[in-house]
Amino acid sequence: MSYLTFLVVFLLPPILALSLTQPRPLAGVGGLRARVTLPLMCLIAFLYTTPWDNYLVYKGVWDYGLDRVLATIGYVPLEEYLFFLLQPVLCGLFLYQVLARWKLSVPKEMTPKAQWIGASLYFFISVLGLWLLVSGEPRYLYLGLILAWACPVLLGMWFYAGAFIWRYRKPCLIALVIPTLYLWIADALAIRWGIWNIADRYSLNFDPLGLPVEEAAFFLMTNLLVVQGSMLFLFGDRIAETRQGSK
Repeated sequence: MSYLTFLVVFLLPPILALSLTQPRPLAGVGGLRARVTLPLMCLIAFLYTTPWDNYLVYKGVWDYGLDRVLATIGYVPLEEYLFFLLQPVLCGLFLYQVLARWKLSVPKEMTPKAQWIGASLYFFISVLGLWLLVSGEPRYLYLGLILAWACPVLLGMWFYAGAFIWRYRKPCLIALVIPTLYLWIADALAIRWGIWNIADRYSLNFDPLGLPVEEAAFFLMTNLLVVQGSMLFLFGDRIAETRQGSK
């Protein structure tokens, strides 16, 4: 199977199904915010991931079957750039589906406890990622790059809006877990079929059910970025009001 065929088989059908069955109003809020959130998430994901992923391929952390891709731009296959755009759409549309079916109400005041606990956790994981990078141990490289790349951004978002996101932790968790599990399965199949490969030298070589732990961490972190980022865009006005009310 080629990389393009993989995208056509595993990403386009669920995206199409989620698009055609979106309830109105979008994400339960409608309006301009609901229309522009996903395009903005795709643009940010593309710009933020492109240099990082090019570095991974340049270092040999992962590679791809030369007969499985159409072309490369920089070090990365064209299909990988498409993945940068399709994954946020998949996860974002699923979040929209869940939010549209959830009662969206916000209390006047919200405890900052969850905000500080979550920020502390993201800070710890960010430091862990940096330590893995500076340790000089090759097998820590891929995991370190993932954690150091994703968690500082997650920390910033959570520090600003964690109390609000925690209020909607159930729909956010659903929107995180189901797309992540689906992408874990798809990723494990892609590796088994040789569409791409993770270098043993830069991996912990812990592959439960055929999925490297680094790949599992990647899809968990990137979907967290999509869910938290989408919540920020969708409910930015409510988050600002909540923060003002808690002062």
